[in-house]
Amino acid sequence: MTERLFLRLQEDLLQGSESMAPADTLRSLPVPLALRRHVAHGLEYRERFPEHHDVWERVLPDGAVRLIVHLASPVGGHGAAPSALMVGASTAPAMVPLRGEMHGLSLTLQPGATMALFGLPAGELTGRSVPLRDLLGPEGAAFSEQVLAAPDASSCAAVLWASLLRGLRTGRAQEGTPVLPAIERITAAGDRASVRDVAESIGVGERRLQQLFHDQVGLSPRAVGRLARLHHLLRTLRQQPGTKWAELAADCGFYDQSHLVSEFRSLCGLTPTEFARRTTSGSSKTSS
Repeated sequence: MTERLFLRLQEDLLQGSESMAPADTLRSLPVPLALRRHVAHGLEYRERFPEHHDVWERVLPDGAVRLIVHLASPVGGHGAAPSALMVGASTAPAMVPLRGEMHGLSLTLQPGATMALFGLPAGELTGRSVPLRDLLGPEGAAFSEQVLAAPDASSCAAVLWASLLRGLRTGRAQEGTPVLPAIERITAAGDRASVRDVAESIGVGERRLQQLFHDQVGLSPRAVGRLARLHHLLRTLRQQPGTKWAELAADCGFYDQSHLVSEFRSLCGLTPTEFARRTTSGSSKTSS
């Protein structure tokens, strides 16, 4: 189902990418019915690391925008972490420091959600992590204060859902041409879908398609195709361990093995062999 595209990619990160957190550190947050069109998935995460022992984890790109709420500041960090961050879509991996108590909420947003909830084009967040108070001014500051005042994660989630519902009711953005059918077509074809054909399939021109993806996704149609092909490869690796790279390249829509290696290094920051070795070892977490 198209609406679950980015949720499926997020599940790849939790189940089959380098992110190998213990199961008891993650808890799903039920998304209110009125927000399910805009929020694909919610998680509460909690894990504690020894003091003075920083660990870094590689998070692979999946094409989604996220709203992250910190409920605990990392021990030994340089000042308190912002209480709420918007993390834009990217085609590059992120190296995330894990230290002290890591506790917070993470919402994976659907395409178009930043416009519907905040009146903000997703393209303004691409490759960035921005405190919500900086994006929304007094409204973001008020929300941050409410989050800090919440006594526990459940209360914080209730504040979060209420804030998003208020944003939705304001009708900040007018309904426009949805990109979900275009994403579905691109995902099916990987990086080999013609932008012209995709644009025609939803009744717009090529320039309009690019603008829609900027506003609703934050990435170009081609970038979405590259990430979809990457995650197809990750799923195949998980389901068929030991398959030769040349066979994977042919099965997953790459031109050849060298193309697979080049794309993997570009999107993941390491080679397929390095990735497979780290995944097999059970964790990507590396002491600093």
